[in-house]
Amino acid sequence: MKPPQRRGFPAGILWVLAALTLGWGFNWPMIKLALSELPVLSFRSVCLLGGAAGLFAIAAWKRLPLRVPRGQWRRLLPITLFNITVWNLCVTYGIRHMPSGRAAILAYTMPLWSVPLSAWLLGERISARRIVGVGLGMLAMLLLLSSELRAVQAAPVGTLLILGGALSWALGTVLMKRYPVDLPVTALTAWQLLLGGIPLYAGALAFDLDRLHPLTLWPAVAFAYNVIVAFVFCYWAWFKIVASVPVGVSSLAVLMIPVVGVFSGMLVLSETPHWQDYVALALVLAALATVMLPPGSVRALIKR
Repeated sequence: MKPPQRRGFPAGILWVLAALTLGWGFNWPMIKLALSELPVLSFRSVCLLGGAAGLFAIAAWKRLPLRVPRGQWRRLLPITLFNITVWNLCVTYGIRHMPSGRAAILAYTMPLWSVPLSAWLLGERISARRIVGVGLGMLAMLLLLSSELRAVQAAPVGTLLILGGALSWALGTVLMKRYPVDLPVTALTAWQLLLGGIPLYAGALAFDLDRLHPLTLWPAVAFAYNVIVAFVFCYWAWFKIVASVPVGVSSLAVLMIPVVGVFSGMLVLSETPHWQDYVALALVLAALATVMLPPGSVRALIKR
């Protein structure tokens, strides 16, 4: 008999979610900034290698097991393919065709795919709370996209790439729960970053060597931010959350990231907020409440 699934979000890792939200949210304009002077494959290759090296070093320092258990490579490789390889290729090529904030919104349609996939492959119950949460979250995403609809329509390739990345991320997340690898989160994340980048390393060596040149200040800062924050810390944080809660909860819990992405894009790129951005923020907070608040808490509050 399966143990009962926790429906709320564990208080002990709320700080992980908060840091992940800020770290990945601010990373969207950073990606755009770094790609202004770096070829796509080289940029992502160094990010993946740097992230893997940092996490392997942390795992070794903490004396965590690093060896993949025998027989579990067949689990690790497809998980890595969808979580890292396909996701990173789709996002880094897709974001070149549209504003960073809008790319973040499209990428975080991930719950639209992960919730039904988790019901199908994991047998997770799709409760009324999760249906409401997905509905509110997707409404917020559509509202944010409404002000950039022409830009999205003008970039169909970028839109399809980002949506393909969202679907790949959702499938990789579900596969992690369906076929868990017996490794600590730090070591598992390091292996995924290292192995997932192999096609990108090969492409960078084949096509990018003659296009590399010294970076100016802000693209260099954005590049360093990607390696240290987005890859070393945020990937660890995401896989920590995935390992701790059901897919339906983890998928909805990260809906605040694209909102941070939109507002950070405004900060970095001097864009002006629209009324849609503020309404979408309220909708996302309501969607988050469906997974963050313990069951029955809203009903009890109303009765007071």
